[in-house]
Amino acid sequence: MTGRGHGGRSQASAGDLLDLVRTGRATTRGALQQVTGLSRATVGQRLDRLFRAGWLREGAGGPVDSPLGGRPSITLEFDDAHAVVLAADLDTRHARAAVLTLTGEILAEHAGPLAVEDGPERVLDGLGRWFAEVLAAAGHAPGEVCGIGLAVPGPVDSTTGRVVQPPMMPGWDGYDIRGRLARAFGEATGAGPVPVLVDNDANLMAYGEQRASYPGCSAFVLVKVSTGIGAGVVVDGSLYRGIDGGAGDLGHIRVPEGADALCRCGSYGCLAALASGGAVARRLAAAGVPAASGSDVRDLLAAGHPEAAALAREAGRQVGEVLATVVTLLNPGVLVLAGDLAGTPFVTGVRELLYQRALPRSTARLEVVTSRLGEQAGLVGAGALVVDHLYAPERVEERLLALGV
Repeated sequence: MTGRGHGGRSQASAGDLLDLVRTGRATTRGALQQVTGLSRATVGQRLDRLFRAGWLREGAGGPVDSPLGGRPSITLEFDDAHAVVLAADLDTRHARAAVLTLTGEILAEHAGPLAVEDGPERVLDGLGRWFAEVLAAAGHAPGEVCGIGLAVPGPVDSTTGRVVQPPMMPGWDGYDIRGRLARAFGEATGAGPVPVLVDNDANLMAYGEQRASYPGCSAFVLVKVSTGIGAGVVVDGSLYRGIDGGAGDLGHIRVPEGADALCRCGSYGCLAALASGGAVARRLAAAGVPAASGSDVRDLLAAGHPEAAALAREAGRQVGEVLATVVTLLNPGVLVLAGDLAGTPFVTGVRELLYQRALPRSTARLEVVTSRLGEQAGLVGAGALVVDHLYAPERVEERLLALGV
């Protein structure tokens, strides 16, 4: 990016320099000069603004050799202590909320029942109160929060933050989630307005997993199988959402075996009606086993329940058949299986059909794994989405000006 910043700007801005430091591509003044083509004085002026904002600090490792020769250079680091992020992951029947550092470390967390069918106002008010609790538990003031990220179990138009015809979120279609959650946070804490970002839960789980565990993977897919089925796709470090947030909605692909199964979306034959945690729970309940949701199935699997294990493996085979097409189309390096069903029986079933139906070339370098972050994946992804949004090069300049720097 010599002499040019992101987005075609003629010179690298303070935001570009911050991005280079944050990503580790240039962490000394000399390296920043070399990468950007800026003079030493210009780099110094722009770094000074970032220091005054509290966004940069000198590294603890001591001086290192400069790529331009001369005296050793002091390393630079993104200062993750100047603010915190709030994140929440909303499922159909329960939710999690957390406060995180700007580098993704969870400082305090709260989980509990919260049903999306109760409607957006009640649920978002509840999250506002949970945010106040986790901030207090972490010892941080509401004024330290720079943004909020929210994962929801439905398709989201990322430009508006509104869910679009969500099958599992009655009463939420088109609702102003961003505005209501910001108000709920302010009412619970007395804090001023903060930006709120909303995205699909599988998207944010994929974003969190890829960044935390597979940063070098340029084509990454995560499939969440819980009450429903959804996928998140990360290509070259960015989420792929489709035109209006509908990418990855695997649960509503029609499969011949499910022709008689009615889905929550109102159609027959959807994969989710046949192989989701909710579908497995219904089959167990019909057989006299108490189960009402994917989380109930997860508990039965953890207890070694044989019928639950058999049905989970069969569900894995059904999902694996669809994933053979996904893998052939996207050719990912990593496929993460996550959610309530993602235990050994389900994973075994996926592998059986995936490797049987997909071309050997499509799976030769594919890793099929389970989630490393577990139930925290959505929180980590939501936090990362906020940080990447707020500290993007094109947004840094306007934030610096707002700070008077």
